[in-house]
Amino acid sequence: MTDIDDLLQRVAIRATSDSENLPAPVSKAQIAEAEAQLGFTLHPLLARLYREVADGGFGPDYRLLPLLGPGSSVASEYLTRREASAGVEHPEWPEGVVPILTWGCAMYAGVDCLSGDGQVLLFEPNPYCGGAWDQCWFLDSASLAAWLETWLAGTGWFEEDAFDRHDLIEPQPWKQAASRLSSSA
Repeated sequence: MTDIDDLLQRVAIRATSDSENLPAPVSKAQIAEAEAQLGFTLHPLLARLYREVADGGFGPDYRLLPLLGPGSSVASEYLTRREASAGVEHPEWPEGVVPILTWGCAMYAGVDCLSGDGQVLLFEPNPYCGGAWDQCWFLDSASLAAWLETWLAGTGWFEEDAFDRHDLIEPQPWKQAASRLSSSA
């Protein structure tokens, strides 16, 4: 068993213990449909989460969005945000970053499907004061695998008691935000 297989198994155990009504996993055809809508391939670990664990409904706090479907989903949220960024002077959402969960207050966790490790980013638009959106993007985790490990361990910044800990690692500004957003215009 590889480390990723072990991680997926632990995520599945936690997901089923946290939710009585966990959605069924998606099919390979649904992954292909989502990728066709998005215009790029999902990060491999993200695709496996949806294919092997569940179609959202698990994870930190507000839980992962479903991949497809009516209402709020990974595909619909991405397409809506990219459409709002098309042809504007200051796009807010970079190409290839799929929103996987909402934190509330217009904040999202997103996976950068164009990065090898699937960086997990935080979009926090509340400090936006006009101008460029790059100040609203933060690196939450260098990889989706590490982000999941943080959730499993209960050590993320998003945990209820996080700010009481001395070892808290808060999201840092995403250094690639300005260049990724400018290439999205």
